[in-house]
Amino acid sequence: MATAAVLTGGTLAGVLTATAAQEEPAPPGGIRASAGTSAEAAARAQSPAPLSVVQFVSHPDDDLYFMNPDTAQSLADRTPLTTVYLTAGEANGVNARSARTAVTAPDKPAYAEARQNGIRAAYAELVTGDRTSPWDRTVIPTAGGGAAELDTLRARPGVRLVWLQLREAGSPSGDRPHSLRGLWHGRIPALGSLRSSGTPVAADFAYSKEQVVATLTGLLDRFRPTFVRTLDPTPGTDAATGRLRDHQDHAYGARFAQAALARYAERPGHPPVGTQSYMGYPNTELPPALDGRTAGEKLRSLRTYAWLDGTDHCGSPAGCGDLKMADRPQGRGWTTTVRYARGASTGWLQRAADGGLLAFGVQDGRLATWHRAPGGAWKGPESLPGGGLDGGVASVRLPDGRIAVFGTRTSFAGPAGYRREVVTVEQTAPGGRFGDWRSLGTPGKRDEADRTPDIGAPAVTVDGTGRVSLFLRDGDHRLAGRERKPGGGWGPWRALGGAGLHGDPVAATDARGRTYLFAGTRRSVLMWTGGPDGAPVAGPRPTGLPATTLALSAGPSPAGGGIRLWYREPGTGEPRAADFAGPARLAPVAPPPGGVAGFGPVSAADGLVAVRSRTGRLAVAPLADGGSWQLSGFPLAGAPAAGPGGVAALGQDGRLHWVPAPR
Repeated sequence: MATAAVLTGGTLAGVLTATAAQEEPAPPGGIRASAGTSAEAAARAQSPAPLSVVQFVSHPDDDLYFMNPDTAQSLADRTPLTTVYLTAGEANGVNARSARTAVTAPDKPAYAEARQNGIRAAYAELVTGDRTSPWDRTVIPTAGGGAAELDTLRARPGVRLVWLQLREAGSPSGDRPHSLRGLWHGRIPALGSLRSSGTPVAADFAYSKEQVVATLTGLLDRFRPTFVRTLDPTPGTDAATGRLRDHQDHAYGARFAQAALARYAERPGHPPVGTQSYMGYPNTELPPALDGRTAGEKLRSLRTYAWLDGTDHCGSPAGCGDLKMADRPQGRGWTTTVRYARGASTGWLQRAADGGLLAFGVQDGRLATWHRAPGGAWKGPESLPGGGLDGGVASVRLPDGRIAVFGTRTSFAGPAGYRREVVTVEQTAPGGRFGDWRSLGTPGKRDEADRTPDIGAPAVTVDGTGRVSLFLRDGDHRLAGRERKPGGGWGPWRALGGAGLHGDPVAATDARGRTYLFAGTRRSVLMWTGGPDGAPVAGPRPTGLPATTLALSAGPSPAGGGIRLWYREPGTGEPRAADFAGPARLAPVAPPPGGVAGFGPVSAADGLVAVRSRTGRLAVAPLADGGSWQLSGFPLAGAPAAGPGGVAALGQDGRLHWVPAPR
């Protein structure tokens, strides 16, 4: 039995979690893992692939700004971690604080080396406490026909940095044909390298679009991850200017990683891979998602990367860090926050027709399903045909007892070479197999035509008349929806208003059959409501809630008669809740026990509340007063799902874990 920690009044106080492949009796809060249903799945359950994480980023510092604290937590967990940097990050070649920029000569290879030195120092400090802990710098051939630098931390060889050293765009949104974006869209036949001044890579090279995809796929083959992190491939564009909302290298570096993951998924014999994408520059405009302690730790790593003390720790003429960031190592508020661009749904656990449970996730871009018969063990995963699914899915139980699953799918076809659309799949009969995937398109002409469609993940609910309602945030950050009446087909997409929406909307139905829809803005939460007679939702209406971290979830209120909305408090990461009945907000809801700061959605059902803690672990507590938080012993992937009888959660090793409700 492995160990986890119990939080009592915010203090680490105890241990408990089981990690055996077979489900066994466990005390309340114990973690039970799934077993396989097929011979291959059963073999994986008995001998699961070792946890391994690969991160694909475009520039040195993208991982520290936009993936931390997850990067730091993987290092603290001693998880094998490989970070791949697609570009050299050479910018204009000037490594100086703002006051000395005009008198510092540009040297792009040297600046690229200084940024590498800063990254090596930050990682070494996170792992060993010593920024000077040595690295072994070697050269590896790539599947694209070039060479890459591979750095391995001598004190912990499972920590690796791979430098591909392609040229960066040199501008967040300017027209730069010689860039990852230009290469993706065929404006140049190949993108050249920019080797850092100290790299052991001896010769320049250039990659075509195909060679970049092949190179990244080859790195997946080499490092065999169970979990992959990327930046957001679809940050969207500003409606007025047409410019990307994020750095073009961020978006297109992530897109190349997506294409490599899609290719890798078709190769046999590798561990199933889960993915998580992260928001970049748009975080600037949104409330802080991290608690003060976590934000402070994140800033410390950026101070090391930015070489604030100016001391020669590395012995390199290029410098020991990125002095461009020394005047503002916090970036534009980036050290106080982190946000997932996908995978935030808590609605992936459903009651099965046999009285058991069904759970859903995404592995290798396919829908993975697990089943638990009443009183039995979890079995799975089984994968449905059809790839390209983005991380995170939502599910609902239809009036006839069948289960339907909704998500978004990315394909690399069409004139733009990229398309994202809403898709759904349903059981052919209650308890039966799932049929074929069906496309529900995207809400508007701009979302169809835009090469970076910024549509959110769908929220779905079934009202008291049996009507299925699907909602999502469109590329203009407004709400759109489609409906399917009992016995009928899907109606057209309908604009539902709202403005400045961020994150993914959430939907739920109360005991009277009324539909509720909530969507976050920078300053509050808006709501839409339907009537018990099946009237379409109307809104938006103000909720009167303060700003949230935008990670929302909703479900029937334990008090009865309405809906409870869960959210996180900016600056503390503590879970909070509010009850609504129709358009009215009810009396304040007492928060669950304190001391479990973190980020991401809150999930609650059957007397339990579940969250991602600040340590990246699943934390579960009873909703009743006097309970304490209990932490799991595995790093969480995505959001937990509370449901009948307990809480389900996916680990970064691809395994399903189960926390039973107290008996």
